[in-house]
Amino acid sequence: MLRFLHSIFRRGTRGGAVPESLVNKAIERAVDGTDPWIRAVFGYKKKLRPAVLHAIDHVVSLVDGTGPILALDPQRYDEETNLRTYFISASEMGLFLERDPGLAQLRGKPGDGQRVATGLLLMEKQERLTLGAAMSGDVVLRDVPQVTVSFEGHRLIDLNDKEEETRYLLKRRAYDHLLRIALGRITEIKTRRGNLEKHRTLLGSKLSLLRRGGFGFGPGSGAEPDVATLEQRLAQIEEQLLEIGKDDKMLEVYLGVVADVLGRAEEHLWVGKETLVVDRMGIKRKEAGPEAREINLDVLCDAEGRRLVVSLVNIPT
Repeated sequence: MLRFLHSIFRRGTRGGAVPESLVNKAIERAVDGTDPWIRAVFGYKKKLRPAVLHAIDHVVSLVDGTGPILALDPQRYDEETNLRTYFISASEMGLFLERDPGLAQLRGKPGDGQRVATGLLLMEKQERLTLGAAMSGDVVLRDVPQVTVSFEGHRLIDLNDKEEETRYLLKRRAYDHLLRIALGRITEIKTRRGNLEKHRTLLGSKLSLLRRGGFGFGPGSGAEPDVATLEQRLAQIEEQLLEIGKDDKMLEVYLGVVADVLGRAEEHLWVGKETLVVDRMGIKRKEAGPEAREINLDVLCDAEGRRLVVSLVNIPT
């Protein structure tokens, strides 16, 4: 099931060029990754096909459009603006590369000479408001509000000594990430529906007892207002359940969630561009100059609010 994605996610692939047998496997992966019971819906493959093809197109464009590749080499730290921005020092970067478990595995592979690994570097950009000193002409100003920028949580994923293999792994990961978003939405619907059904059952039991004169309530003791309140609340719950979907239609609802996420993949997973200007101390500036460098960032975002700075990198191993 995993290796078929090699064919779907090869460089330059577009939905219309994908063989039908591979499209079917991509559909089955979408179902297995969300709710296998969706297969009980009549015509589920036909209903998912356009969304799956759209997601394939988006994932291919997303990964193949990322670049250029950055050389993650401590020896190039002083000459590479992005490296000086991402890491505090060359020694910090060297220590990060030394401790990475994926690189350690590649170094342990048999082979002669130095090799280059390709992978995706992910980081969290942090901005913090501080007070510092600034120059205004020849005057030093104190306690000036400043924004410091730092990059934290560095990690490398999908390392491989072949760039094309790394890109394939990233496309597979992006497709699965879309499925994870769809699964999260299905789980939310199931949880909300389950809670409503439990509440409906509880209120139904209480209403039945009140109507039978349970809890010792007699005429004029306030039972009628309680019954009216419970009936109103039950009606509200029934209305909410109908908005989610009827019992016999829930699998179609879940199928619709998967189709919606994959069919609008660009709204659920995308790479944005950001320009950042910082000085040597990591302080954010409005304009680039001799003491402030400008860098362009690729920011991976998803519909759940995640934002990670990403860069394809080459690393000597």
